[in-house]
Amino acid sequence: MDFSLSEEQHAIRDAIKKLCQDFDDEYWTQKDRDAEFPHEFHRAMAEGGWLGITMPDDLGGAGLGVTEAAVMMNAVASSGGGAAAMSTIQINLFAPHPVVVLGTPEQRKRMLEPLIDGSEKTCFGVTEPDAGLNTTRIKTRAEKTAGGYLVNGAKIWTSTAQEADNILLLTRTTPIEECEKPTDGMTIFFTRLDRDKITVNRIPKMGRAAVDSNAIFIEDLFVPEQDRIGEEGKGFYYILHSINPERVIVAAGAIGIAQDALSRATNYAREREVFGRMIGQNQSIQHPLAENWVQIESAWLITMKAASLYDSGEPCGAHANAAKLLGGRAAFDAATQAVMTHGGMGYAREYQVERLFREAILQRLAPVSEQLVLCFIAEKVLDLPKSY
Repeated sequence: MDFSLSEEQHAIRDAIKKLCQDFDDEYWTQKDRDAEFPHEFHRAMAEGGWLGITMPDDLGGAGLGVTEAAVMMNAVASSGGGAAAMSTIQINLFAPHPVVVLGTPEQRKRMLEPLIDGSEKTCFGVTEPDAGLNTTRIKTRAEKTAGGYLVNGAKIWTSTAQEADNILLLTRTTPIEECEKPTDGMTIFFTRLDRDKITVNRIPKMGRAAVDSNAIFIEDLFVPEQDRIGEEGKGFYYILHSINPERVIVAAGAIGIAQDALSRATNYAREREVFGRMIGQNQSIQHPLAENWVQIESAWLITMKAASLYDSGEPCGAHANAAKLLGGRAAFDAATQAVMTHGGMGYAREYQVERLFREAILQRLAPVSEQLVLCFIAEKVLDLPKSY
């Protein structure tokens, strides 16, 4: 069993690390402080061809797997940009996957090429205020009308909607009461984000201010028939094409945050002197940092296993969810310890670890809670009764 990266994967990591050198701590501090989208970073990733790493090569993408996307995301996040850098490009790596898998040739060309070359941005409208992670209970309704559908409803935590040109939208086309199963009756659309019909309200939040999160309100949005992805009523099953890649890519990015936090903490511990000795000589400093390393390595191994299973076409749900759980915890624990290692200076923006700390908690909360991950594993792996 080979745990090493391939030559191509090493090349991806090295190229991303080199690109990220142009975006230093000052850049990310300014973007976070001013809540300003990292357009320059997005443009650089587009020009390097990285926004299409998992997209079909006949459309200008690289046609690579989730494993390569995870390597790329890990390199991005570990290079100082943290969750802001991750979220600038993350949606390209998983959200359009239903279009890749199910779109017609015309849809794939029209919808994916602008995302690959960076000329357009998209957002992902799934979560709703009253439904949360219970996706079957969404209320956004798409009603059939001449030539398409009329959509009304609301979504929340829709990232990049301030910047997006398009939205991948999950709706109900059949009320849940009329469906044989709760997962039936939902339909996916990829359509223009018409700001005359969609109100986008930014949510002030704890961290990752550079990449917006929003509550959106949709009123009489007309969506043409040609913007429907796949069959009507099958949207829940189609959205599953995005879920496992998302788990893996988020985990890889979270691990990158952990690696960056650990690197900053160990560098500080080697330089900071108190009572005539480097604080890194003290086991009370050494041992927590060593535990962070162990967590990071463990999380990385299961993330790579999940990616490998996905790319091989094998079931990977349990491993993808476990990777997200362990990656998120590794990020939070490493960022917390980095602040503690810096002591009072860990609270200062100058040393960046407070930014990583604020962004690390997000990795435990989204895109799925730790509790639902554990419920999934208990039911699907351990064959225990469903608890919710």
